[in-house]
Amino acid sequence: MKGKIIKGIAGFYYVYADYKLYECKAKGVFRNQKIKPLVGDDVEISVLDSRKMLGSIEEILPRTSELIRPAVANVDQALVVFAAALPEPNFNLLDRFLIMMEKQNVPTVICFNKTDLVDGICLKKYQKIYTVSECPVIFASTYEEHGMEALLAVLKGKTTALAGPSGVGKSSIMNMLNPKANMDTGDISKKIERGKHTTRHSELIPVGEDTFLMDTPGFSSVYFYDMEPEDLKGYYREFEAFEPACRFRGCNHMGEKECGIKQAVADGKIPVSRYENYRLFFEELKDKKRYS
Repeated sequence: MKGKIIKGIAGFYYVYADYKLYECKAKGVFRNQKIKPLVGDDVEISVLDSRKMLGSIEEILPRTSELIRPAVANVDQALVVFAAALPEPNFNLLDRFLIMMEKQNVPTVICFNKTDLVDGICLKKYQKIYTVSECPVIFASTYEEHGMEALLAVLKGKTTALAGPSGVGKSSIMNMLNPKANMDTGDISKKIERGKHTTRHSELIPVGEDTFLMDTPGFSSVYFYDMEPEDLKGYYREFEAFEPACRFRGCNHMGEKECGIKQAVADGKIPVSRYENYRLFFEELKDKKRYS
């Protein structure tokens, strides 16, 4: 039977197959081959006890993608949620996440929730800042039940990693999307959170046919790993169009004169906040390299 791992804790893997949830252990051959099943993996299972819903993972099907942080497989895209207000959006954290996903070749959708708390001028400002990143931007309000159709449209048929700091309304969004699910998510939550399985890990939540949201914890801080300072500019898509105007090949867009990127910022073609965060990240990576 084919299924998908929606959660893994302490050697137990919870596999969603045929609209049912099976608690499975992986065969020892995976450990011998140093292969670790990941949340998001498509697997073949054998049912050991249909009454107790117990099974065994027999095969891990080929992965279309694999993320390191969080350690998950077969993610099609990421949905990063920030509040339009209360709390104010942390653009530094948002830009860090965009770079992290860009580095792992995962398309990202940005959602600003709580739009009922701000005016149109504020929303246009957010739109202008992030349109240049080539990431789709969706505005939503769970209070006014606005933007849910747009979210469902971008989620449909995909496995999406959901991320964002606390207090931005991720749970409210999840609760509004859950009624669209083709299974009793309450029973799932009860099964996979019982007893010793209370540690918070990444888990997939079905929100429709072949449509999953992956709740990813630990988003309060994002640090860059395995990246050279000179690589950073490659993760800013808006830089590409203006780099030919840089005088020096390999320009890092910091202290160099005749820099196309700095000119684009001065001309209002690249948002100041995006560039200022780039400068902060560059110095952070340079300091890390110096003391490593």
